[in-house]
Amino acid sequence: MNLTVQGREAYAYTGGKPFDPALPCIVFVHGAVCDHSVFTLLARWCAHHGYGVLAVDLPGHMRSAGAALTGVEQMADWLLALLDAAGVARAVLAGHSLGSLVALEAAARAPQRATRLVMLGSCAPMPVPQALLDLTRSDTLAAIDRVVMFSFTTLAAKPSYPGPGVWLRGATRAMMRQVVAQGEALLFHTDFAACNAYTGGLDAAARVACPAHLVLAAQDQMTLPRNAKAVALALRATVHTLPGGHFMMQEQPDATLAALRSALC
Repeated sequence: MNLTVQGREAYAYTGGKPFDPALPCIVFVHGAVCDHSVFTLLARWCAHHGYGVLAVDLPGHMRSAGAALTGVEQMADWLLALLDAAGVARAVLAGHSLGSLVALEAAARAPQRATRLVMLGSCAPMPVPQALLDLTRSDTLAAIDRVVMFSFTTLAAKPSYPGPGVWLRGATRAMMRQVVAQGEALLFHTDFAACNAYTGGLDAAARVACPAHLVLAAQDQMTLPRNAKAVALALRATVHTLPGGHFMMQEQPDATLAALRSALC
């Protein structure tokens, strides 16, 4: 589904069904150097169980036009403008990693518009190690390899082990490389710098009025679960802890879907 948001074309995957703004709406926001496809399973389940689904590509990512936005606050404003363009008054806001911060900030900026907040693979603040931030500027492909290695349980623990999860690593690397190839040269750096610079998460959490849920992965090495305690407390959130690593939607699809279904109840 193509929309015009802030004067530029924006894309949202609707889960295999035409979008109906009269249905309860759920919006999915991807993480750094990703696109809507990370939410395919969740989006399709919701679209076939009574929800209008908008799994977005952020500006500068794959099918959404324009330059990549440089701050979480800008991304949150864009997300609210997308709801306007789609004719949606209120929605569940769900995001993964960087996208979880965007969902949080949007829910804080327009608390009357968020019916639920679901933050997957998240913490706030979400600092990026300086060495990794530097690598995203100097060698994007190496940065992708580094992030993918630490985003899946089996491969983070045993990088040379050719067991379950190897295909997930390759698929995620290929997806991230495709997003970079379609976007700006320093897209990865822009996305990670936005995560690193966003320091208002706890203040935003205090302004959120809807029920909130955190879906965390016990072996996540990108956003450590212990670093989510402060934002979970500020949100008075229900915390769902799953096995696996940062890309829980790919590594633990059934458990992630179960957590989302629980959050929507």
